[in-house]
Amino acid sequence: MTIERALRLLAGTMVLISLALTVWVHPAWALLTAFVGLNLLQSSFTNWCPAVWLFERIGLERGEPSRRPHSSKSSDSENPAPS
Repeated sequence: MTIERALRLLAGTMVLISLALTVWVHPAWALLTAFVGLNLLQSSFTNWCPAVWLFERIGLERGEPSRRPHSSKSSDSENPAPS
């Protein structure tokens, strides 16, 4: 598992757990959801996240950058798929 996937897994799990706790235990658990959201927001600007630091310490590797081709407005007949 890569750091990027582990980070998405952790964030999604924390949001779902905090949502369940908010509904079934106490509304104050919504603060955990807000914390996760704010942490994701700040990490998009600073490129730093405490969870990434932790995942690096336990030995997870960073993933390879995505190599998807850019979309173009041309038709498929002009750019046939490789066989």
